[in-house]
Amino acid sequence: MDWFLGKGRRKEKDSPSPQAEETKQYLGENFVSQRSINVDLCRLSEIPEHLDTNEWLATNTISFFDHLNLLYGAISEFCTTSNCSAMSGPDNMQYLWFDEKGKKCKCAAPQYIDYVMTYIQKTINEESIFPSKYGSVFPSTFESTIKKIHKLLFHIFAHVYHAHYKELVLLSLHGHLNSVFLHFMIFNRKFSLIDQKETEILDDLVKALKNGLLPKNIVSSETTEVAGTTDNMVAAGGSENKENIENNHCIPAVHTSPPTT
Repeated sequence: MDWFLGKGRRKEKDSPSPQAEETKQYLGENFVSQRSINVDLCRLSEIPEHLDTNEWLATNTISFFDHLNLLYGAISEFCTTSNCSAMSGPDNMQYLWFDEKGKKCKCAAPQYIDYVMTYIQKTINEESIFPSKYGSVFPSTFESTIKKIHKLLFHIFAHVYHAHYKELVLLSLHGHLNSVFLHFMIFNRKFSLIDQKETEILDDLVKALKNGLLPKNIVSSETTEVAGTTDNMVAAGGSENKENIENNHCIPAVHTSPPTT
């Protein structure tokens, strides 16, 4: 765009106008206080005594994947190639997909998320990676696989908060999202699964969710209603997935046995 900006006749026009600060609706005090359950998520993330660490990582990873899949399914009809032409997150973040050959590929959000979900589903169904039989041994590469999965799941969380939080509010599912995301982040930090630089774009949200209050440096007017509410946004697949989520409470359960595929 430099060539275009250079056409300004006056010096003050040579510099682009500063971008307006992104409004983060999900930081509204009325929103961050919403939860689907009230439990100690730090304690919930602790590994039970005598349980193998890899089994705990595997079980919780499958659970996070299942619940995020349900949440995204509730708003997937709004995540289209026209509405979400890039896999975006807060603060102008864009995520690129890397194919099997390591080649970068810019994808629309629904395509990127489909790639992620397909990869994770295929991985957790692979007996040699996620063993389900008693006495089976996890591969030496298991930790790196888990870290990759959690990094990709975080990208979806970031996109959902950034681009589709309004729809989740309209479906009254934002409390479920907050609970799952906070549990996911506490679990990740406890086991050091995702680099902190990767997650810093949602550090303000994590802090707000932990406190249950609006951060002092955030000023938001979106704490009452979501503009543009329409009845048809609760139709079709959205309402069906909402019912599925509510029936499952959308909170990863604590398992003490090896995961099954």
